[in-house]
Amino acid sequence: MKDAAISQHLFSGALSGFAGAVLLQPLDLLKTRIQQGDVAQQRTLNTTAIWHTAGDIVKQDGVRGLWRGTTATLMRNVPGVALYMTSLTHLRAVMAKSPYFAIQEMRETKDGVKTVLPKVSNKGNLIAGATARVAVGLLLNPFSVVKARFESELYSYKSLTGSLISVLRSGPSESMRGVLASSLRDAPYAGLFVVLYEAVKREATFLAPNVYPTTIHSLSAASAGAIATMATHPFDVIKTKMQVRSEERYRGFTSTMLRIWQQRGVFGFFDGASLRMSRKVLSSVIGWAVFEGVLLLIHKGDQ
Repeated sequence: MKDAAISQHLFSGALSGFAGAVLLQPLDLLKTRIQQGDVAQQRTLNTTAIWHTAGDIVKQDGVRGLWRGTTATLMRNVPGVALYMTSLTHLRAVMAKSPYFAIQEMRETKDGVKTVLPKVSNKGNLIAGATARVAVGLLLNPFSVVKARFESELYSYKSLTGSLISVLRSGPSESMRGVLASSLRDAPYAGLFVVLYEAVKREATFLAPNVYPTTIHSLSAASAGAIATMATHPFDVIKTKMQVRSEERYRGFTSTMLRIWQQRGVFGFFDGASLRMSRKVLSSVIGWAVFEGVLLLIHKGDQ
């Protein structure tokens, strides 16, 4: 991949990450607040509980309180999305040259280019998506810890820089908390998402060749995001608990999983699922529509 192409992908990814983070922060905040609870303060999790949590935040901090932790989210998501989408595209470009991952048969649409991204087989998309997502997650895990704690009401961090330094100074036991749960969530999520996204986009482009590309990208991303989110949500609950709870019982992956099971059974692994579903679907729509839309504009401008 040329330097110019890399910079274009980084810019498009960063822009999509910024848009999703700013617009959808309230959903992230509410999800963290609902998932953070221990048995002593756990409520029945339904629509009423979500509105009650939102009402408590607004009552205490005003509407602006729903955007608490936005700066931390931007610090995590803007480079995270940029690196993920760029590395994903680069991996797919490399894999597309291999007959093992290349698509053998392609159907042409009636109206020019719907995408400028490399095309590989489902197996290639699965491997590329999982690899890129886990690698970026490992690199930025300290930022994920800070983000979760800023959204939580269990910490009274005043400075973003100070909180990051504090986490890093505490060593890997703090800076890498929840990394196993994150990897178990991100690898299947990203792999499933890319496979489903490309499959829906391919079929939609063939069946409706005259539909505007952004509409196809948005529909494809929403469908893929919804399915991949529900399949991986239990690991998101475990990750949040490990990153925001300070009790010894939440320091290990297995002990955290057992604690959730003891508290609420199987339902405990789906706390905040509707919020994460909403957030992921919308962020997928915004992120991929912006990412591919910007790249298409750049591609047309270079012609």
